[in-house]
Amino acid sequence: MPKHYQLSALEATRQIRNQELSCEEYILSIFERINKTEVKVRAFVTLLREQAIEKAKEVDNLVKKQEKLSLLSGVPIAIKDVICTNGVRTTCSSRMLKDFVPPYDATVVNKLNSAGAIIVGKTNMDEFAMGSTTETSFFGPTRNPWNLDKVPGGSSGGSAAAVIAEDVPLALGSDTGGSVRCPASYCSVVGLKPTYGLVSRYGLISYANSLEQIGPFARTVEDCALLLSIISGHDDRDSTSVNLPSKDYVSLLKSEDETNRLRIGVPHEFFGEGVDNDVKDTVWEAISKLESLGCTYDEVSIPSVSYALAAYYIIAMSEASSNLARYDGLRYGFRQEKDEGDWATVYAKNRKEGFGAEVRRRIILGTYALSAGYYDQYYLKALKVRTVLRRDFERAFKEFDVLVGPTMPLLPFNIGEKIDDPLTLYMCDVLTVPANLTGYPAMSVPCGFKNDLPVGMQIIGKSFNEETILRVAHLFEQSTDFHLRRPRL
Repeated sequence: MPKHYQLSALEATRQIRNQELSCEEYILSIFERINKTEVKVRAFVTLLREQAIEKAKEVDNLVKKQEKLSLLSGVPIAIKDVICTNGVRTTCSSRMLKDFVPPYDATVVNKLNSAGAIIVGKTNMDEFAMGSTTETSFFGPTRNPWNLDKVPGGSSGGSAAAVIAEDVPLALGSDTGGSVRCPASYCSVVGLKPTYGLVSRYGLISYANSLEQIGPFARTVEDCALLLSIISGHDDRDSTSVNLPSKDYVSLLKSEDETNRLRIGVPHEFFGEGVDNDVKDTVWEAISKLESLGCTYDEVSIPSVSYALAAYYIIAMSEASSNLARYDGLRYGFRQEKDEGDWATVYAKNRKEGFGAEVRRRIILGTYALSAGYYDQYYLKALKVRTVLRRDFERAFKEFDVLVGPTMPLLPFNIGEKIDDPLTLYMCDVLTVPANLTGYPAMSVPCGFKNDLPVGMQIIGKSFNEETILRVAHLFEQSTDFHLRRPRL
């Protein structure tokens, strides 16, 4: 019989609703688990024990009164520390915002509170979501629960690590160039980047506005679908939010009649140079598994993928240069005690001390790409590549229902191994950035292990057709046991 903290979100809320499990008892078991794992993994920046226990008592009172409970009543969740939480510090894992306490909740947090979820803490991340390893955090790196010497992926590494370490059944991250799917792959959990515009970005501290989306983490596809059902939907406060009817993605999982007749496209560029052979072999085995379950597949070419990484980094860094200009230490943010000198000197010193090396590097590169004489040569050209990439994907989706390939080109590597080689780290995003540039939904699902390290399979779908990629992932999950495996901590 599983321990309380091992329950899925759906099972936990069912047991609480049926009075088989006290919510307070459940939340206490969650914090006991966190206390055990946190000294090794360091997934959290801020923990909210007292607040969570109080909310659990409120849920238990509702149960005793036999009042109707919400979808996630009593279920603990962790929130990436780039999403604003009213009265709870939101740091972006940066010295610049280490004491910032937002006066409002992000829309997704409002939706979680309305659904009865219990926020247990804010998770560690790469500073301002800039990275693929969770090593650039001001608070130190998060470690991969499968091997504490390895990176958990990034930038939402704390959220993915917390889910697989069984600290929480659900977590939220944000995905600008793979920041949900990368740690989902490296930690062997389910992670989804929704279609751009499906989930409100209001209250998400911006890195690159035209690329980023908030996305769910879970240990099962069903729990991931449940969380997506709650956080998706139109928001008037977000101009990028699309006004579409809400969907119950859990019920859509059940209608799998057509799933095993889906046409899968396998872009051969996703298996090209730089992709580890162990990763290729594992993902091909997963594709063969889907074929054995009734799906058909064929290889396809998306030639502009080879330009996607360069275009992504020009666009992302340019937008970061603009978005992070507000952090000067004068209006808010980190400020040196001795701020002598003119405005420009104080501004420069505050930013030099407040931002880490990777954030400063991206701001400088983005400012350069936007500067006079280089705007047309770099930024404008990157936008044109983005359009070509979108058209290539549109052509592929006329023939196929989903596209499948590896999530990450490499197995998880050692902490500190690549931190001084930014170009190599940027190359780690080569398979995930196309979905951000095009806006299509994409998810990573556990598909195997090599050398006792996880491998993720990426499934990319058509715009606002999350149910199809969730069905493919669920079909695969139900015929394998990779989602049941846990690290020893």
